[in-house]
Amino acid sequence: MWTAILLGILGVYLLKLVGLAVPRSVLEKPQVEEASALLPVALLAALVAVQTFATGSHLALDARAAGFAVALVAVLLRAPFLLVVALGAGTAALLRLLT
Repeated sequence: MWTAILLGILGVYLLKLVGLAVPRSVLEKPQVEEASALLPVALLAALVAVQTFATGSHLALDARAAGFAVALVAVLLRAPFLLVVALGAGTAALLRLLT
């Protein structure tokens, strides 16, 4: 186990060094700037999708999906962030209680 941890640490460190070695001329290209601005959003959206719609390796439409749908409607209606979170969590909790 420790070997895997140490290899993971080494891999992350080497990846960081490779990122620091990229020339500034490459980083200042408009395509690279646009991709680096959108990449965190795409990764976060993928994480939300996996955590909401997957159980193990199977697609699951359960209380989490309903909570997400309610939160999405609240966002579209421009509700405050805390209300969006409360509505989504409350919907999921209520549906889990009823089933």
